[in-house]
Amino acid sequence: MKKLILSSLFLASIFQLNAQVKELSEERKAELGKQSYDKVMTQIGELELPAPYASKSVAKVSKHVNWPEGITPKAPEGFKVERFADGFKSPRWTYVAPNNDIFVVESDTRNSANRITILRDKDQDGIPDTRKIFMEDLNSPFGMLVIDNYFYVANTDGLYRYPYTQDALEITAKGEKLVDLPAGGYNNHWTRNIITNKDASKIYISVGSASNAGEYGMDKEIRRAAILEVNLDGSGEKIYASGIRNPVGMDWNPVTEELWTAVNERDKLGDNLVPDYVTSVKEGGWYGWPYSYYGNLKDPRWEDDPHSDLVEKALIPDVPVGPHTASLGFTFYKSDQFPAKYKNGAFVGQHGSWNRQPFSGYKVVFIPFEDGKPGQPEDFLTGFIAYDASEEVYGRPVGVTTLPDGSLLVNDDDSGIVWRVSAEN
Repeated sequence: MKKLILSSLFLASIFQLNAQVKELSEERKAELGKQSYDKVMTQIGELELPAPYASKSVAKVSKHVNWPEGITPKAPEGFKVERFADGFKSPRWTYVAPNNDIFVVESDTRNSANRITILRDKDQDGIPDTRKIFMEDLNSPFGMLVIDNYFYVANTDGLYRYPYTQDALEITAKGEKLVDLPAGGYNNHWTRNIITNKDASKIYISVGSASNAGEYGMDKEIRRAAILEVNLDGSGEKIYASGIRNPVGMDWNPVTEELWTAVNERDKLGDNLVPDYVTSVKEGGWYGWPYSYYGNLKDPRWEDDPHSDLVEKALIPDVPVGPHTASLGFTFYKSDQFPAKYKNGAFVGQHGSWNRQPFSGYKVVFIPFEDGKPGQPEDFLTGFIAYDASEEVYGRPVGVTTLPDGSLLVNDDDSGIVWRVSAEN
């Protein structure tokens, strides 16, 4: 395992280890909530944001109920939705290997299955012919990659690789830990996603923050709220981008070849703050967390320690996708099965809110792209909310993955189902 050498400048300027966030008094919250709306220009137009604490922070936690017989999520006209596979325990993420094998991670915050299941569809008819536990006894696994003769797994505490052959139906060999990753943290920020670059020379690892807004102390946030870049053997680690509270899904824009990610923003500032976002990721870019959001809009919980120099440098994310939506899944659609408007656009799996009244998220949205530039998000797969008033949901979508035939898999971790969305002939 390779050791990371952190620059003293990075530690001193960004994390300021003695910095502390503070909880504001109700009187101060009320005062802030009366301020005027903020406006910021994103890549898809002007975004108007309420003042912090314009509404009270609420806890509205969803309760899972079973999908009724014969009912599926709802896609636009011209699409068909069906169960691809079910009976999983929290199927968070799906990865399609170069040989078209499909790997589904079964992982969660508590009582995690800690395994990866392989699905093999030999005749490519959209129905798996083989289903088997591929790996087990992992530690909250999430991201997966096949590169050459290795199968890479991002557990919550580290990046591992295992000897791999493309005909394998299971791996029992002991893995090699390549990168030690910080584990634990606030509200499910345990996921560690991984992707590789075009020439498969680097691996990019998404690491969410340990806290909501730095309340545990910034010494707990070293190498967190960031995307890391490493060599295939774990060496050469650098922080590719930072100040990104909880990046999860990642993919490469097929036109511009930029790295893009879906990000969960912070909680407890009110129903409509702060919108989650999807953004291009600039190498060396700083995106503001925890001191500011959407560029230089300051988080009031840091008003006694404003970090003004960093706030001024913060980049504005490209595409807001709604407050508290828990946008996790992300993929560019590079296939041709769907109508032409979907080509090179992006799908976003929104796991759904717990800090908002009414619910937000609990759907898959589509962002059209033209010449590599994003447009306005639109609903694509809905129907996951059963009854908002009683806080009941049928499922919570997470991963979005394109199959070789161009259909889209959607991981519904609450219901244990992986849905397949295809264009009707």
